[in-house]
Amino acid sequence: MSNIAQTLDARGLFCPEPVMLLHKVMDDANVGDVIEVLATDPTTVKDFIRFCAFLSHELMVHDEKDGELRFLIRKGEEEEE
Repeated sequence: MSNIAQTLDARGLFCPEPVMLLHKVMDDANVGDVIEVLATDPTTVKDFIRFCAFLSHELMVHDEKDGELRFLIRKGEEEEE
């Protein structure tokens, strides 16, 4: 398993806060860094899938245990504007 560069604890937060916090973390991360995200809002699943697809990040792991969601997201190379 890839080394986790940072863990974002978004448990207890609701849309759009988790994806906004993830965006900030990704801005500060290096390409290839793996970010672990912990969340409880079920809408984060579709939000993170879209976020990764739109910004060329890799959603490596998505699982759920006892209502807690866990994601591993690798920062990809974002296209420059």
